[in-house]
Amino acid sequence: MSTAIDILNIVIPAAYGLVTSAYYWAFRTQDTVATSSKTVLLLILLLVHGFYLILRTVAFDHPPITSVAEILTVIAFAIGGTYAIIEHRTRVKNTGVFILTLAGLFQLFSSIGIEPLSEIPPHLRSVLLGFHVTSAIAGLAAFAISAAYAILYLILYQSLKRSRFGLLYDRLPDLESLESLVSASIVVGFVLLTVAIVLGLIWFERVIDNASWLDPKLVGTAFVWILYAIGILRHRAISWAGRAMMFVSIAGFCFSLLSLTIVNLFFSGFHNFR
Repeated sequence: MSTAIDILNIVIPAAYGLVTSAYYWAFRTQDTVATSSKTVLLLILLLVHGFYLILRTVAFDHPPITSVAEILTVIAFAIGGTYAIIEHRTRVKNTGVFILTLAGLFQLFSSIGIEPLSEIPPHLRSVLLGFHVTSAIAGLAAFAISAAYAILYLILYQSLKRSRFGLLYDRLPDLESLESLVSASIVVGFVLLTVAIVLGLIWFERVIDNASWLDPKLVGTAFVWILYAIGILRHRAISWAGRAMMFVSIAGFCFSLLSLTIVNLFFSGFHNFR
């Protein structure tokens, strides 16, 4: 089983590169073969990636949420799976190269740094913790997708402003559609983050003794939640959208990623997975 995990740890990032290349070729050339096969390749990749996560869970007797590297591979899977759902529901299929590039980068960093953590503290095997982390990861995946669409929005906006009607103008959805995708992704991510916070606070009270409420990870998560809450409220109350909403999306994702990596590794107490 360990050999299979090691092999898949190499195969999966390469597979993300292959699938992303198919999406890129279809985006650039609208080649019939690439266009018809890219979604099938993505679904096969997600099945393999899901099998890999199950295999790690069984082999090491804990869900893959106990290190930053493990969480990164779950995020990659969540981004890929969420995009597949968006593609199916919206029929917008020309943005996959951008979203899957992001997923592939997460998986690459995971594959480089992942280790077989078989000995972990008992409280990290908690079912409640599993739901907490799963909800947080799914929320981060939604924020990642919203940030990617926000970047595309800003690029397309600048292209239109400068009257540069090139490949991106021909292939990407219009600004209104991109704005809707950003807004919807933020709302989904915010709901999932809220659920993760509630579950995390319940778990925190049950198993952590003398932990500070000023833990940097708690403070960082609260800041991200407030940032997105302000963005959603202003968007709903005064139709605050356009570029302002895009900057909120990008900033929120950057702070979320900072909280996941740098804060977890170097500053946080009970959230530190080392």
